[in-house]
Amino acid sequence: MRGAYIAATALALLVPAGVAAQAPGDGGTGGGGSRTARYVQPYIELGQVVTADLNTDDVLTYTQVAAGIDAGISNGRAQGQVSYRYERRIDWNGDVGDQDVHSGLALAQVRLTPALSLEGGAIATRARSDIRGAAPGNLLGNAANVSQIYSFYAGPTLSTQVGLLDVGAAYRFGYTKVEVPDVPALLPGQAPFDYFNSSRNHMATATVGVPVGRVAPFGVTVSGGWEREDADQLDQRYDGWFGRGDVVMPLSRTVAVRAGVGYEKIEVGQRDALVSAGGVPVRDADGRFVTDPASPVRIAYQTDGLIYDAGVIWRPSPRLELRANAGYRYGGETYFGSLSYAVSRDVAVNVLLYDGVETFGRQLRDGLTQLPRAFDTSIDPFGQQFGGCIFGARPGQDAGGGGGAGGCLNDVFQSIATASYRARGIDGVISASRGRTSFGFGMGYANRRLYAPRGAPGVTVIGLEDESAYAQLFWSRALSRVSNLDANVFGNWYSSGLPGSGDVYGWGANTTYSYQFGRLGTLASIGIYGFDQGGIDTQWSAQALVGARYNF
Repeated sequence: MRGAYIAATALALLVPAGVAAQAPGDGGTGGGGSRTARYVQPYIELGQVVTADLNTDDVLTYTQVAAGIDAGISNGRAQGQVSYRYERRIDWNGDVGDQDVHSGLALAQVRLTPALSLEGGAIATRARSDIRGAAPGNLLGNAANVSQIYSFYAGPTLSTQVGLLDVGAAYRFGYTKVEVPDVPALLPGQAPFDYFNSSRNHMATATVGVPVGRVAPFGVTVSGGWEREDADQLDQRYDGWFGRGDVVMPLSRTVAVRAGVGYEKIEVGQRDALVSAGGVPVRDADGRFVTDPASPVRIAYQTDGLIYDAGVIWRPSPRLELRANAGYRYGGETYFGSLSYAVSRDVAVNVLLYDGVETFGRQLRDGLTQLPRAFDTSIDPFGQQFGGCIFGARPGQDAGGGGGAGGCLNDVFQSIATASYRARGIDGVISASRGRTSFGFGMGYANRRLYAPRGAPGVTVIGLEDESAYAQLFWSRALSRVSNLDANVFGNWYSSGLPGSGDVYGWGANTTYSYQFGRLGTLASIGIYGFDQGGIDTQWSAQALVGARYNF
C-alpha cells in the first residue's frame, strides 16, 4: 500500500478523537450541508498544430479534432470531478500515421448511508515506457518511448460504531491497461525490456478499535488486510496479507505517540518466458514476452515475519498535522510519514514520505486514491495534463478530507515497470487559489529496487535500482471574464542501474491563451521541450497550436 503504510488504515479510527479533534464544519466541502454545486460542460474543439524538431528542422503539421467533457459535483452526499478528452490527430505530411489519444481524470466519493460510502477513480494518460529511453516533453508526432495508459479503481468503505467499538472495512478493485509504445527509443546495444500489458488487483482491509478517551486515555485497534494482483505478463501474481495491533497515547492536547506490531506475508511470483532453440526469449507481435506454460511459478520476492513501527503525531490545529514514523519491515528499517497543512482557505501543502513493496498497477491505484476530488484543470490542447502533479482546486477548504494541495504521479510514471519493486521516496505539493489566480508547485524523489526470479530467461533487473527526481510548476490567471492565461514548467531526471545506461534528463515549458465569445472560444498555445539521453545529442522540439472550442 503506497507509502502511507498499512498502519494508516488502523490509525484513521483512533487519532481524530485523541489529538485536537476537528470541530464540526472544519475542513471538508460541506460535509453535512445541503447546498449542491454542480456543473457539466461538454465541448468540441478543432485545432491546427505545428511541431518542429529543432535538431533536424523537420516540421510536421496536424489537424486536431477533439471532444471532451468537464463536470463536477459537491454536496453533503457526493463529491467528484471528471475531466476527459478524446483527440483525433490527422497528419498532413504523411510522415506519421493518424493518432487517437485519450486524456482524462475522474475522482468521486458518494455517501450511500451515514456508515457506507462508495469511492472510485480513473485515469487515461500517456507516460514513458522505459526509464533508459527518451524523455520527450512533446508527445505529438513521432514521440518515442511513450505509451497510452488506462486505469481505474472502485470500492465501498464502511465506518460505524458498534457499542464501544469503532468498526471499519474497505474493499477496492483496480484495473490497469498499457499499450506498447509506437516508437521505442533505446541506444544501440541496449536490450529491450518486457512490456506491461494489464493487471487486476483486489484489496480488502478491516479494523476494530476503541478510540482515545472513550474508555481509557489511550486508543487501541486491531486491523488486518489482504491484497492480490494478477498481471498478464508472465502470469505474474502478487499476494500479501497482514494482521496487527496499534496503540495511540496522547501526551498533550497537540502531541500523541503511537506504536504497532504485527505479522505480514508477501509473495510475488511469475513464470518464465518461452525461449527459442537459441535460448532467446520469444516475443509476440507487440514485443511482449510469451509465457512458457510449462514453466513452474518462480518466486521474485518473498517476506514472511514480524513487523513493527512507532512514531509521533503532532496536530496543533485541525488544519495542520504531521506524522513521522520508523520501524522494521521487509527485513530491514523503514521510514514513512506525512505533512498536511491548510495554510488558509486558499493555500495548502502536502508532503508524503513513503516505503512499500509495489507493482505498477497497485502503485497507480494507490496514487489515484490520494488525489483531491476537486482538482485544477486548464485548457490542454496537447493531451498531456495528467501524467505528473495534480493540484487541488480548493486547497485549503478540502484539506480536511479527500482533497488539499494535491499529489504527484511522477513516481509511478518514471517508467512502466513489469517487475515488482520496493518503492521509496518523498513527494511535496503546494497549491493555491486566490481570486483570479491559481498556481501549484510539486517536486519529489523516487527510488525503486526491482525484483525478479534469479536465472529466468530475459531477466536483467534483479537487485537493480531506478531513480528519478522531478519538479513541476503550474500557473493560471483569469485576465478578464472571458480570457485566461495558463503556463506550465517541468523538469525530470531519470537514472537506471543497468550497465551502460546513462542518466536521462527532460524539461519543458508551455503556455496557452484562451478567449471566449459566448459559447465559442479561441485558443493559442506554444511550447518548447528538450531531453538529454546519454550517448546522443540533446534533443530539442517546439510546438504551436491555434484552435477553436465550442462549449455546449
